[in-house]
Amino acid sequence: MEENNKQTNKRVFQGVVVSDRMEKTVVVRVDRTKVHPKYGKRLIRSNRFKVHDEKGECKVGETVRFEETRPMSRDKRWRIIGKVSA
Repeated sequence: MEENNKQTNKRVFQGVVVSDRMEKTVVVRVDRTKVHPKYGKRLIRSNRFKVHDEKGECKVGETVRFEETRPMSRDKRWRIIGKVSA
């Protein structure tokens, strides 16, 4: 008998918590470096994600890892895996 062991490829990001004012939700900023195609200057671009934090452990300034999950609300599609540093 063969079992269905489907492994999904969930996206995983690491970023800094910038807001923890909501209940069970934190806003995490993920920075990435992009090089300008013509001038070669390095630019920092950032995205902000609303991430589910069930226990409310994360505070502003901490670095966290989070992964993709089912939609939890209109904007929340991510959940915390763990803290990287404080």
